[in-house]
Amino acid sequence: MDNQRYFIHLAFDGTNYCGWQRQNNASSIQQELEEKISILFKKSIVITGCGRTDTGVHASSFYAHFDFYPMSKQQLIALSYHLNHILPDDIAIFEILPVKPEAHARYDALWRTYRYYISLRKNPFTRDYRWFRSHCPDIEKLNQLAKILLTIEDFTSFAKLHSDTENNFCTVTQAFWESRKDDLVFTITANRFLRNMVRAIVGTLWQLAKEENAIEHLREIIAKKDRSAAGPSVIPRALFLEEIIYPEDIFLT
Repeated sequence: MDNQRYFIHLAFDGTNYCGWQRQNNASSIQQELEEKISILFKKSIVITGCGRTDTGVHASSFYAHFDFYPMSKQQLIALSYHLNHILPDDIAIFEILPVKPEAHARYDALWRTYRYYISLRKNPFTRDYRWFRSHCPDIEKLNQLAKILLTIEDFTSFAKLHSDTENNFCTVTQAFWESRKDDLVFTITANRFLRNMVRAIVGTLWQLAKEENAIEHLREIIAKKDRSAAGPSVIPRALFLEEIIYPEDIFLT
């Protein structure tokens, strides 16, 4: 009997993990999920994620795929239930969906959206998921800087050094800042993201927004294609992967 491919839709709090990707010396989301589903299936299962997340970064929406024998809808509901029962509390399964045999959680993703949350008011109840800043730069200026990201392709200046990517080209379709009560939120959507890219962008824009010649300086940073020319990376705990868009026709009804 041929195997069926399935997408797992899940969420996780990344505080206690080195990110999605399995590592030799630290706990990862991939490791937890592979171990638990292998226990339920009583055979080793390999799971492929939609991408890596940095250490400490969260995902309110994440997809991964695996192959197994054909299962009914009720069996998939039961599998989700049992996985949630044995997984740690900081990992949650939403649903498991059958997809076309060639569907790929990483390569078929069209767009990904990240949000970075900055608290402008000290709050003990959100401290683990926010970057607290007592003063905020001008939001209009931040958005002027963010618009420049829509006009470039090479994000080398915001990429982690010595990564294993073939190139640093990304297509950004939206990048903007907005106020949400006591929070300032940065939203960015792209076809792909480089390691450390979003946190490097947030740190750079935040730093530049205090300068008079911020736009010219940002263009210079981008042109240098040098990570050391950009600003510091902000803390990971305030970053969330929140949306991933796939072609609708890869899902089986």
